[in-house]
Amino acid sequence: MNHLTIHEIETISQIEGETTKKNLDNISRTDAYFAYFKKNPDIIWSFLASMVSRNGGWNMCDLEGNIFREILEPKTRKELFLTFERANWLIFHDVYPQLLLYHYSTKINRPMFHLLPYFKCSKFIQNEWERYWREGNRERLTTALIINEQNVIHKPVILHPVYKKQVFHSWIFKFQDWLHFSCVLFPTCGGELYGASVNGFKSLSKRINLGKRLAKILTHPRLFPVFFEFADKTPHTGSRNDYEQYFKTKTNRQTPILRATFPIIEHNHYEYEDWSANRLVSPAWLHFAARHRHTIHLTDWYFDKSTQLELMLAIQKATHKKKI
Repeated sequence: MNHLTIHEIETISQIEGETTKKNLDNISRTDAYFAYFKKNPDIIWSFLASMVSRNGGWNMCDLEGNIFREILEPKTRKELFLTFERANWLIFHDVYPQLLLYHYSTKINRPMFHLLPYFKCSKFIQNEWERYWREGNRERLTTALIINEQNVIHKPVILHPVYKKQVFHSWIFKFQDWLHFSCVLFPTCGGELYGASVNGFKSLSKRINLGKRLAKILTHPRLFPVFFEFADKTPHTGSRNDYEQYFKTKTNRQTPILRATFPIIEHNHYEYEDWSANRLVSPAWLHFAARHRHTIHLTDWYFDKSTQLELMLAIQKATHKKKI
């Protein structure tokens, strides 16, 4: 760092400290993404990240709720939690320094993206931030950030031998993927749900396409204000009661709050490699528009899936009784 100015060295140190502090758990990440968006409303990806992170927390807490505790063994639930946690930690570790550097750049009215390599960010995303500073294309930056972060987790999580064997090849993961039980939801304070289901999660291109579809839903002119209202009004706890409290019809699903359920995880740093140096960026990722093959209004879908989960639990209990 000998060629850096004192201000640049201090900036790097400050960003490292702030990133570590806010990468504590799912709650701190979700809150950090949303707080950042309120200060930098042009960075739509940060609002998207906060809403997707909420879903990550709800999925984590589902594992200790009244249904999955009955269906899954403790070891399986722990492995699934650690997979969610690792992916979310890696994304925040990579992207939050990018967000802070942009924020600092706006304060001094001068781009500071030449510091991104000190945070081991890909060359691809460094180029995209520099392009955004010049051109101000918000949609392209949002897409670029989706591409980057899905590539960041692809090898260390999706292709990791342990996660691949114990999680992505497990019956429960295949079952959820097949039936679209895993879904990214954008709730409203009126008790409505919008979003898209996650199918083919192991596919990098499908995850990128999902991110683009979610960004399109989130920024819909009519829907954006009600999503923002929900996020601004509703503290994130990890419990599905965060949004089920607004339902006119109550569900039987019970999920606990995250910080009363899971410990803080100490993450080992991973061996960094610039994914963009070894993988070509598909033109489809950057330039093809997202298309919705299914309805984005998921309120009825959610109640149908909740009923199916309860039925599956009842069948499992009945089968268990017969064996006894």
